[in-house]
Amino acid sequence: MPKRILILGIGNVLWADEGFGVRCVEEMADSHALPENVQLLDGGTQGLYLLPFLENVDALLVFDAIDYGLPPGTMKLVRNDEVPAFMGAKKMSLHQTGFQDVIATAALTGCRPPEMALIGCQPVELEDYGGGLRPLVAARIPEALAMARAILAEWGVAVGPGRTESNLLADPSIRRDAYEAGRPSEDEACRTGDVRFFPGVA
Repeated sequence: MPKRILILGIGNVLWADEGFGVRCVEEMADSHALPENVQLLDGGTQGLYLLPFLENVDALLVFDAIDYGLPPGTMKLVRNDEVPAFMGAKKMSLHQTGFQDVIATAALTGCRPPEMALIGCQPVELEDYGGGLRPLVAARIPEALAMARAILAEWGVAVGPGRTESNLLADPSIRRDAYEAGRPSEDEACRTGDVRFFPGVA
C-alpha cells in the first residue's frame, strides 16, 4: 500500500510572512498533480483541531515560517524528532495552541506520524497586520516546493505538473493573488495594520 501522506501549511496569512506555509500549500495545489494518497491541508492557526488529520497518516510534510535566528529568507529542512523544536515563528495570540503541542498530543495518543519533515523559511516581517508576504520570502516558495518534491520522491510519491483539487484549502477570496491585490499601497496603508481589518475606518 502507498504511504498516506499529509502536506500541511500552517500560519496566519493576516500577519505578513507568517502566512508562508499556507501560501506554499496553495501554490502546490495550483501547480502539482498529486496522487490520491497525498492530502493537502491549509492548517492556518487551528492548533489542536488539526490533531484528527494526523491520525492514520504515515508521513507528515509541513511548510511554515520558522524563526531559526538566521538571515531573513533562509530555508531550512528538519526531520522527524527535530521537527517539534522548530514549529511556529511565534504565537500570534495567547490562546493559540502551538503546533509543538499538536505533535506532543499526537505522540501521547499514539498517532504521531512515523515520518515527519518540516520545510521552514526565516521570515522578514511578522508585525504587519493584514500584510502579505515580503518579496524575499515569497521568492522562496519555488525553492520550498522543490524541496517538497524531493522529500515526496524519497517517500515513493511521483509528482507531475498539473493541479490538485482539495476542499481543505482556504476560500479563493483570501488566496494570495486575490488577497494581496486588494491590499492598499504603502502610501495608503498603515504599516502596522490594514484598514480593511479595522471596522469603522474608511
